[in-house]
Amino acid sequence: MLKSVKEWVLLFIIIGFMVLIGNWIGYSVMPFDALPGIITLTLISLAGLIIHQLVPYKKIPSIAYIGILAFILTIPGVPGSEQIVAWTTDVNLLAIATPILAYAGISIGRSWDLFTKLGWKTIIVGMCVLLGSYLGSAVVADIILRMQGII
Repeated sequence: MLKSVKEWVLLFIIIGFMVLIGNWIGYSVMPFDALPGIITLTLISLAGLIIHQLVPYKKIPSIAYIGILAFILTIPGVPGSEQIVAWTTDVNLLAIATPILAYAGISIGRSWDLFTKLGWKTIIVGMCVLLGSYLGSAVVADIILRMQGII
C-alpha cells in the first residue's frame, strides 16, 4: 500500500500544480490564495483513497469515501469546517476538472486494447449521448434567451 500512497501523492502534486496554474490563469486567483484549498482537497482525497484500501468491503468506490469524508468535514458545527470551506472556495471547479479529465484521457489512451474491447457500439452510443446533450443544451438555451428577449 505504501507504493500506492507514494504514487497518489506524486499524482496529486502534479495535478495540484496544474490546478494552481489553471485557477490563476482562468479565474485570476493568485496561487498562494488557492494553495490552502488545493492542499485541503488533496489531503481529503488522499485520506479517502487510504480508507478505501483499508476497508475490506471493496464494492464501494473510493470516490464515495472521498465524498463522504468531505461532506462530514464541512458540516456546520464540525470543528474546522468553516476554515475548510473558506480555503476551498478559492479553488474553481473547472480548474480542478480540466487536469483530471486530461489524466483520464491519457489513461484511456494508454490502454487502447481495453478501449477497443468495448466495441464500436460504445463509440456510437457515446457520440449520440454527446450530440443529444449538446442539442438539448442548445434548445434550452434558445428557449430561455427568447423568453428573456435577448434573441
